[in-house]
Amino acid sequence: MQQECAIIDNYLCIKMPKELDHHGASDIRKLADELIIDDRVKNIVFDFEDTVFMDSSGIGLIIGRYRKISCFGGKVYGIHVNERLQRLLKASGMSSIIQILV
Repeated sequence: MQQECAIIDNYLCIKMPKELDHHGASDIRKLADELIIDDRVKNIVFDFEDTVFMDSSGIGLIIGRYRKISCFGGKVYGIHVNERLQRLLKASGMSSIIQILV
């Protein structure tokens, strides 16, 4: 799966897939980790515009990238997060580590 991503200033922007399961999370994890290390990005923006499903693998993906980026003083943001995903992020306690931008 070819993942859409871009580095803008010190932000790694990742376009999340329609369905984020174990397989998709694994691909994104590898790509994000390479870019965090190679390009020394400071923040990550997950774009959930097309995402309609996310399981616990997606939660794990966000937590893992938060742990890596916070070592450098960075932050994690979510954009285009629909109501269903917002409820999932809040219920899982993720709202304390990912800032949802409206």
